[in-house]
Amino acid sequence: MSILEMKVPSPGESITEVEIATWLVQDGDYVEKDQPIAEVDSDKATLELPAEQSGIITLKAEEGEVVQVGQVVCLIDVDAAKPASDAPVAAENAQAPQAEQKTVEKPEIVQEAKKEEKPAAASYAAGTPSPAAKKILDEKGMTSTQVSGTGKDGRITKQDAETAAVPAMGSASAGGSRAASRTKLSMLRRKLAVRLVSVKNETAMLTTFNEVDMSEIFRIRKQYKDEFSQKHGVGLGFMSFFTKAVTRALQMYPDVNASIDGDFKTNYEFCDMSIAVSGPKGLMVPVLRNAENMTFRGVEANIKSLADKVREGGISVDEMTGGTFTITNGGVFGSMLSTPIINPPQSAILGMHNIIQRPVAVDGQVVIRPMMYLAMSYDHRIIDGRESVGFLVAVKEGIDNPVEHLMNGDERKALEL
Repeated sequence: MSILEMKVPSPGESITEVEIATWLVQDGDYVEKDQPIAEVDSDKATLELPAEQSGIITLKAEEGEVVQVGQVVCLIDVDAAKPASDAPVAAENAQAPQAEQKTVEKPEIVQEAKKEEKPAAASYAAGTPSPAAKKILDEKGMTSTQVSGTGKDGRITKQDAETAAVPAMGSASAGGSRAASRTKLSMLRRKLAVRLVSVKNETAMLTTFNEVDMSEIFRIRKQYKDEFSQKHGVGLGFMSFFTKAVTRALQMYPDVNASIDGDFKTNYEFCDMSIAVSGPKGLMVPVLRNAENMTFRGVEANIKSLADKVREGGISVDEMTGGTFTITNGGVFGSMLSTPIINPPQSAILGMHNIIQRPVAVDGQVVIRPMMYLAMSYDHRIIDGRESVGFLVAVKEGIDNPVEHLMNGDERKALEL
């Protein structure tokens, strides 16, 4: 017998342990090579664990158990034969003579008839009040769902009804469900909670706000979206404009593209843009490497690829590590205004919000424009007010007038059309 010991692989640098979130197979199942057998949570992502070989699997770790990288979590008997299909048995049963089938069915029918002939008082479902208890509950204006039965099989006795407290008028327990459930947070969620609290406690976080006029971006997208999509195979969305506006502003205000480590500050000459994406396991933040060098097509294609990986559960830890600045878009959920929280060790984050048609003054006239509020949270230990406000104004310039500031005056060339 040849037994393969499957060990937890390293999901990425600095990760030493993971949690078995869900076994996708049962003990004793036959698994195929590369078949997903488990989902494991690290402090950065949820990843699938594929079978390294085909064979019968024996599980060596429980769901919810925290295991070390390199620890054996299951065994695979690679010499085991694949079980034969149950299809022939099912087919054989389908061809059974009608007479045999009738013989099997008759006892069941007789038994059901016998059940119906039993007196109704012979047994009671759990939570059923006795006649005396029901009378008392009716007098109290209560229902049986508001009382716990102590009688046989959970039956509500007269004493249960007499001692049951009448809910106060308007109280939450006066009718309606009072159910609650308790589940353990995933490792990803627990680590995220620790990080978020540490950000609030260990940074001097402030937020500055501004608003942008989306009219020009609306015009460009309406004019070129079909041609852009046909040529490049991706849509022309808002994120490419905001990514370009942010990378431009980061180059104008380099202290925003920096991090603090004790008594030292690290400035980055590249813009690795973290883009928040909502997935089945929660919010993930994949990274666009060297976003400052990307074209509109490059930004859209890379964001689509990373977002698809997040939603399909195929994003790697390396693809979510090392960003220097984060963009998050609460507007897709309807948020009008919020204060985003910094993604450490970064020093700033930009929050986008929903787009509302609002009246604004333009050249002394009140006009209706598609407007969006922006919020930039930053660590005041490393970024001064002048830099934070100037940075956000630079982003506003890029969004208000993208042709001049983001496209060098030639929108078709910028879009590679």
